[in-house]
Formats: sequence, structure tokens, C-alpha cells
Amino acid sequence: MKELQAIAKNPRFKTIAIYITLCAIAVLMLFPLLWLLGTSLKSPTEDIFGFPPRLIPQSPTFNNFITAWETAPFGRYLFNSLLVAILTVILNLIFSSLAAYPLARLKFWGRDFIFALIISTIMIPFQIVMIPLYVLTVELGLRNTYLGLIFPSLATAFGIFLLRQAFLGVPKELEEAARMDGCTEIGIWWNVMIPAVRPALITLAIFTFIGSWSDFLWPLIVLDNPDYYTLPLGVARLAGTFSLDWRLIAAGSIISIAPVLILFLFVQRYIIPSEAGSGVKG
Repeated sequence: MKELQAIAKNPRFKTIAIYITLCAIAVLMLFPLLWLLGTSLKSPTEDIFGFPPRLIPQSPTFNNFITAWETAPFGRYLFNSLLVAILTVILNLIFSSLAAYPLARLKFWGRDFIFALIISTIMIPFQIVMIPLYVLTVELGLRNTYLGLIFPSLATAFGIFLLRQAFLGVPKELEEAARMDGCTEIGIWWNVMIPAVRPALITLAIFTFIGSWSDFLWPLIVLDNPDYYTLPLGVARLAGTFSLDWRLIAAGSIISIAPVLILFLFVQRYIIPSEAGSGVKG
């Protein structure tokens, strides 16, 4: 018993136990993705739903990807999703930061009340505002348009909250130095605040991009023209065409999520804390 207690108190044993636990959690989290990838590479003769599930195909083939790409216009879907996601990110960052800056740095009557109202909208499910938002979109003539897809995400309560908290962490010395140099409020926002909160902007951009890329409900409501379909709608359409061929459906799903995984691999190193006061000289 004493030997077991001594082993348990060993720092190396604790480190190994932590790594084993983290690896087990990672495997559980990655299993659906690995099963999806393995299914997309399986030949028609291989079993998909066997137990235990076989993640590695016996005869890997890319024919499922080729068939899925040729059956549905994935090139068009990919272009639509990419265009909508990029425009959504750009406009969301601009409008959210413009709203967050005065809520963080300017003093005016009702500021805290306005911020509380904005934050309270996070608790409202999208399904509640979906119908009035759709009516407004139709009245503005944005149905079956790219702008109609972007409209609900022009600014978000989460983005305003995240950037406001980031702006609050910027040292006042930077702001005062900019005012002494004759900067306007817009100049301070653009030249001082935006560079100082770059990690928060990148974090918001990633969340916004993933949300726009994977959004299915709003495009389904606002679109009925296949020329504007995004990848989630394209995969759903593919599933309707090949309702019994899970290999093709898995291949289409991999095509739809691959860009997001690639994006995360490139930008994950930017999601790190930064010293906003590094530009202040002592």
C-alpha cells in the first residue's frame, strides 16, 4: 500500500496519468471524424456499420470523392460558402468593434444599460427571432442573395462582448498618446485599439467563420435558388440524392469540413495572449 501511495505521489506518474487521460478524451472526440474519414475512403464491398467499427479501410479509394464532386456542383457550393464566410467575418469584425469601442472607452449616459441589453440578447434563441428576421430580409429584397445570408451576422452580441473586454484591457497611455498626436476617435479605434486587440479579433474571426461555414438553418430558410447554396445545403442535397450510400455522403461531409480544419491549423498560433501595453515606453 505504501509503495502504491509513493508511486501515486511521484510527479512523473501524475504527468503520465494526465497525458493518458487527455489522449483518451482526444480519441473519444476524434472518433466521429475518423469514422467519417474512414467511411469516405471505403470501397463499395466494405462494411460500414460493422462492430467493432473498422476505421482504416481495407482498400482505400478516392472514387467516393470524385463521384460526390461530379454529382453535385461542389465547386459552386465551395465558392458560395467561402464568399459568405469571408464577408461575414470582415463585416462582423468591423461592426462589432465599432460597437464595442464606445462601450469600453467612451463615457456617455446609459452606456452600461445599453451593454446589458446587448448581452441579454445572447439568451434569446435564434428560432424566436427567425421569423421576424426572415420577414425583414424579404422586405429588404435580400432573399436569394449573398447579403441575405450575411445579414443576421453583421454584428453579434458575443462579438461585441468579446471585443469590449479586450478594449478594456488596453492601457490608457496608448489612447492618451494618440489624442495628444491629434487622432480622432476613429483614428484611435483604427490605429491604436485594433492592433492592440489582435488576438481577440482573430479569435472572433475564427468563431464567426466556423459559424457561418457550418450554418444550415438560415440558408435553408432564406434560399431556394441552388445557385446560392452553401456547402451544408449541398451536403443535405447530396444526402437526399444518395440516401442509402453513406460513403458518398461521408465524402461530401469531408469536403465541407476540410477548409475549416485547414484554416484552424494555420491560425491557431495567433490565438495567444498579447501584451497590449508593449507599445508604451517607460
